[in-house]
Amino acid sequence: MRLGLALGYWGRGPSADHLPLAQEAERLGYHSVWTAESWGSDVFTPLTWIAAHTTRIRLGTAVAQMAARSPTTTAMHALTLDHLSGGRMMLGLGLSGPQVVEGWYGRPFPKSPLTATREYVDVVRQVLRREGPVELDGRFHQHPYRGEDGTGLGKPLKPITHPLRADLPILLGAEGPKNIAQTTRIADGCLPLYWSPTRPGAYEAALSDLPADFLVAPMAHVRVCDDVAKGLLPVKAMLGFYIGGMGHAARNFHADLMARMGYEEEARLIQELFLAGHRQEAVLAVPDAFADEISLVGPRERIAERLELWRKGPVTDLLALSPDPHSLRVLAELNS
Repeated sequence: MRLGLALGYWGRGPSADHLPLAQEAERLGYHSVWTAESWGSDVFTPLTWIAAHTTRIRLGTAVAQMAARSPTTTAMHALTLDHLSGGRMMLGLGLSGPQVVEGWYGRPFPKSPLTATREYVDVVRQVLRREGPVELDGRFHQHPYRGEDGTGLGKPLKPITHPLRADLPILLGAEGPKNIAQTTRIADGCLPLYWSPTRPGAYEAALSDLPADFLVAPMAHVRVCDDVAKGLLPVKAMLGFYIGGMGHAARNFHADLMARMGYEEEARLIQELFLAGHRQEAVLAVPDAFADEISLVGPRERIAERLELWRKGPVTDLLALSPDPHSLRVLAELNS
């Protein structure tokens, strides 16, 4: 099992710690570093900055939101950064949810998410392969555009720039069983959310027959500390926000995933509290047990014991959300 560093997205502003953490992860032998985006900083610019200050570590997006860019624009970002970094790019894509897609990007959330995702990946792959002009007469993506409000003058094009790699890895952030099953067919890897090595049922069926070299790369908070309950507080804060606020009360993919993992009553309570404005209560309502099983938190010996559970499953890459170099170093030593 390889290790990656997940930096997430910026909050109020850029973090002064991100570049030093990425450089330390490279020094420690981590395989990859990953950035993210929500409705603030974008995913590619920080990754390009990191690429310019590192030499070996792979560079991944976890995730680039599909609604933020046309698939050809995303492919342009990926092939450009792949060239500039000497072939280190890994493209992680995610559909996001209705609140973000419609509220932030001002676009309709696709009524058929699986079809929209499949078409998006198809276009990106056509660009990267550069076997001919990009053409797709899809339900959600048309190249050239054929809508009634168009001029009809669109011409099929292929990229001027020759991609460095036609097989640049594409990973998908997938939560639902059907989405995960499709991901195993059209992508090179999966970026699961809330992975529990002791509760594989949420993903087990969809990941039961994986293609060769398929990547399974979940994120996990990693913190070496003496007080487990205190160390879990950042995890609970994240869960409270995602379960409670990253989605509508009637359609929240993160809450649905938590429910499938055996915490349905708790997930609905977190939603109710958060949406009612009781954010601190929502965080406190997150069960310690759930936060703990999807994380690696506690003394070194405890993390070592729990890390063995992660090794036994299908996980190929553990992406560590870790706030300090010491935790990164301990994880690297334990995984060596």
